[in-house]
Amino acid sequence: MDISILFLVRSNHSCNPHPPAHCQRSAYRARAVRDPSGLLAEFGTVLPEGTAIRVHDSTADLRYLVVPERPPGTDDWSEERLAALVTRDSLIGVAQALTPAQLAARETAATAM
Repeated sequence: MDISILFLVRSNHSCNPHPPAHCQRSAYRARAVRDPSGLLAEFGTVLPEGTAIRVHDSTADLRYLVVPERPPGTDDWSEERLAALVTRDSLIGVAQALTPAQLAARETAATAM
């Protein structure tokens, strides 16, 4: 499997004018390049063995758009239903979109409260 992981590490993002403080630290940015899979694991995203990771950075002239991969089993889903699979973390490239089973579990937990 080949996957691109995007780390947007500039201190001034047009899409996020208030990025988390840790994203602005040079040690974090260096680690994103040196050990991206370890850093992702800290966010709870463990990738399959052998997954290739490419780290990209945005600049003042270049922005990246993260489009989460469509999970299997959602070919006939409406746009509204697909949108429910997208999380903040999947939009910033540190997690995959929810699977249908994960979404169902969240919905069940929400109705149980």
